[in-house]
Amino acid sequence: MKKLIVASLLALLATAAAAQEDKLVLKPGPGLQNLQDNCAVCHSLDYVQMNSPFLDKKGWEAEVGKMVKAFGAPVSAEDQVKIIDYLTANYGR
Repeated sequence: MKKLIVASLLALLATAAAAQEDKLVLKPGPGLQNLQDNCAVCHSLDYVQMNSPFLDKKGWEAEVGKMVKAFGAPVSAEDQVKIIDYLTANYGR
């Protein structure tokens, strides 16, 4: 019973801490809406900023391609181009 209470309190504290996080705001630009509409369905957009120091255009192409081919993300070819262009222009090395 004691473990259940401790676990419940920890879960409550974690939820409260997460609620205080700042909302991620990505740079405005062409392709941002395509990115938000397609990518945020499956994962946090925090990955954009986390990966930006490492990825250039080829890196972003590989990442977007991996999401579509390996993970089955239903992103049209047109949206893939817009997303890659946005990421390269705003978060590329």
